[in-house]
Amino acid sequence: MQPAATTSFLDRLRAVGAQRYHDKHPFHQAMHAGALSRPQMRGWVANRYYYQKNIPVKDAAILSNLPDREKRRVWIQRIRNHDGTLEAGGGGLESWFALGRAVGLSEDELRSEAMVQPGTRFAVDAYVWFARSQPWLPAVASSLTELFAPELMAKRIEVLRDKYAWIDPAGLEYFRARLQLAPQDSDHALAWVLEAASDAASQEACIAALRFKCDVLWAILDATQLGYGSGSDLGR
Repeated sequence: MQPAATTSFLDRLRAVGAQRYHDKHPFHQAMHAGALSRPQMRGWVANRYYYQKNIPVKDAAILSNLPDREKRRVWIQRIRNHDGTLEAGGGGLESWFALGRAVGLSEDELRSEAMVQPGTRFAVDAYVWFARSQPWLPAVASSLTELFAPELMAKRIEVLRDKYAWIDPAGLEYFRARLQLAPQDSDHALAWVLEAASDAASQEACIAALRFKCDVLWAILDATQLGYGSGSDLGR
């Protein structure tokens, strides 16, 4: 059982997600209502790709600041999970290319970043800089959006399968994999944050970092909606 002060800190971390996670964004709500057109879904996949490709970059930045090899041994697995390995290939980024193909985008189209909106690029680059420049504790805390991801991923699989029949279900493997990987990642990060954030100042820094990460995800959807509309703004 956590001490009362730690429990209060944990509750405050969870409250950030309840208040600010990007599942509440109008574009995301339109997606889950089945209201997005094919161009809008492609716009979302293309913009989110810019975030996806930078996940291992920000994780490498955090890795470089971790204070001991025990933590580095754990954290480096995130990079392997996303980039894959020379021996086994695969990885989350490869699964995102599969999602792109499932919505009608080639790997070359995603890699070109021609569909990436300026606001998306700005938000993601800011997140990478945050991970590179901040002390390890708030940088790790910023990753705790993973606490809120599994429920969203499960819902997203259901929505994309049931409300977007034109999307090849084979392209949904990224979300299926995150059902297992997100809890594993968040368990380690949360344990480190709860242990290391032992005073009010460090706890406030962690909460601010998590809010910032939620703002990054929100800004990506702002930019996507600005560039591609939402709901019935474009024809199917």
